[in-house]
Amino acid sequence: MTTISPAVRQYLIVTGNYWLFTLTDGALRMLVVLHFHALGYQPLEIAALFLFYEIFGVVTNLVGGYLGARIGLNRTMNIGLGLQVIALLMLTVPAVWLTIPWVMAAQALSGIAKDLNKMSAKSSIKTLVPDNQQGQLYRWVAMLTGSKNALKGVGFFLGGALLAWLGFRGTLLTLAGLLAVVWVSSLILLETDLGKAKAKPKFRDLLSKSRAINVLSAARLFLFGARDVWFVVALPVYLAAVFGWDFWQVGGFLAAWVIGYGIVQSLAPAITGKRRDQAPDGRAALVWALLLAWLPAAIALGLATDLPPQPILIGGLLLFGALFAINSSLHSYLIVSYAKQDGVSLDVGFYYMSNAMGRLLGTLLSGWVYQAHGLAACLWVSTAFITLAALISHGLPRHTEAN
Repeated sequence: MTTISPAVRQYLIVTGNYWLFTLTDGALRMLVVLHFHALGYQPLEIAALFLFYEIFGVVTNLVGGYLGARIGLNRTMNIGLGLQVIALLMLTVPAVWLTIPWVMAAQALSGIAKDLNKMSAKSSIKTLVPDNQQGQLYRWVAMLTGSKNALKGVGFFLGGALLAWLGFRGTLLTLAGLLAVVWVSSLILLETDLGKAKAKPKFRDLLSKSRAINVLSAARLFLFGARDVWFVVALPVYLAAVFGWDFWQVGGFLAAWVIGYGIVQSLAPAITGKRRDQAPDGRAALVWALLLAWLPAAIALGLATDLPPQPILIGGLLLFGALFAINSSLHSYLIVSYAKQDGVSLDVGFYYMSNAMGRLLGTLLSGWVYQAHGLAACLWVSTAFITLAALISHGLPRHTEAN
C-alpha cells in the first residue's frame, strides 16, 4: 500500500477545505443575487452588496500572501473558514436588520475568507512540484482550478435550490452548519506550516518585483473584469426579468455553466499543450485571449437582430465559458510557474489582488452599465476589456526568453 507523504497529505486537506468552502461561496453569491432581486432591489443596488466583498478581496490577497509566508498557509486557511461561518450567520438576522450596509459588511467578511482560502490552496501546490517539471505543474494547477470552479457551479445550483426549498434564513443556517464542521476538522487535521518562508518577509515585499508577474497581473485584471461585467449581476437579472426564469432555472443554468467551465479548465493542458511535458508560455496567453475577444461583441450584435434572443445568448455563453476557461487556466498556471519557491504566497497573493480588482471593477460596471444601457452594453465593455488583456499579454515571456 502506497504511503502518502506528510506534505501531500496536508495539501490534500487544504484542497478539500477549499472545495467545501467553494460550495458555500457559490451558494451564497446566488442566494444574495436572487433573494434581493426578488425583494425589488435594482441591479446597481445588488452590485453594491458585493462592493466590500471585492474591495476586501483586493486587500486580502495582498496582505494574505504576506501572512501566508510568515505564519503558514494552514493558519490562513483556518482563518478564512472561520470568517466565512461568521459571514453566513450575519445574514440570518431578522429581515428588518438586512440593510444594505449590514449585508455589505457580511460580504466583506466573506470576501476576506474566500481569498484567504484561494491563496492558501493555490500557493501550496508550488511547494510540491519541482521547478523542472512544468508540465506536471500545469496539469496539477489546471485540475485544482477546474475542480474548484465545477464545485462553485454546484454551489450556484445549491443556492438557488435551497432558497426555493428552505428560504433565505434556512439556507444560510444550513450552509453555516456544514462549514463549521469543516472548520473544526481543519483545526484538528492541519498541522504542517505549508508555504512558510525560510526568511521572514518584510512588508515592502508585498509588491512584486518581477516584470512577468506584473504584466500577467495586469492582463488578469482585465480578463476577469471582462467576465464579471456581464456575468455577476447583469446576466442573472436578465434571465429572471427578460426570459422570466424562476430561481431554479437561473440557479440551475448558471450552475451547469460554471460546472462545464470548470471541466474545460481541468482539460486545458490537453487542449493547449503540444506535448505532454511542454507547458504553455506568454504567447499561448496572447493567442487564447485574441480567440476570446470577438465573442462578446458577436453576442451583442446577435441580440440586436430579430432572431430569438435565448439561443443566441445561451449558445454564446456556452462558447464564452469554454474559451474563458482555457484563458483562466493558462493564467493560473503561469502565476504559479513565475512565482518564486520560497514565500510563494507573496507572488500569488499579489497576482490574485489584481484578479480581485478585476472582479471589483466588473461587478460595479455590471450593475451600473446594465441598469443604464442594458446587457448589450455590458457585452461591448467585455469585448474592450478582453482586447486590453490580449494586448498586455503580448509582453509575457516566451519559452525562448530567459526566466
